[in-house]
Amino acid sequence: QAGSGRMWRPGDLTAKSSYHAAVLAEVIKAFGAPENAQRMEEARDNACNDMGKMLQFLLPVATQIQQDVIKAYGFSNDGEGVLKFARLIKSYESQDPEIASMSGKLKSMFLPPMTLPPHGAGTGGVATS
Repeated sequence: QAGSGRMWRPGDLTAKSSYHAAVLAEVIKAFGAPENAQRMEEARDNACNDMGKMLQFLLPVATQIQQDVIKAYGFSNDGEGVLKFARLIKSYESQDPEIASMSGKLKSMFLPPMTLPPHGAGTGGVATS
């Protein structure tokens, strides 16, 4: 793993999982920092619960906050680094309940809660609860 600064043995999944859980915990902590919480709140206000605007305003702020943390752990300081980190975390979710829980918490910080109709229920229309 070039650039990560650490070499892992293939059988060392638990240590690798713990390491990425620690990075994920740092990312979550960063979202809770007052200045980042303020940036996210402003982006949320600008988006007005519109999914298109969420992508336009909220996602870039969320990506930047994550980049600022993960670059210290050997990920590239760009959108690709964030995607690579997200894929890694996703790969551990099924094996590590702690990572699955933290991943859900992180997503809830920048993805709006959505009510989706059951698959194949109706055509068009808006889901109501």
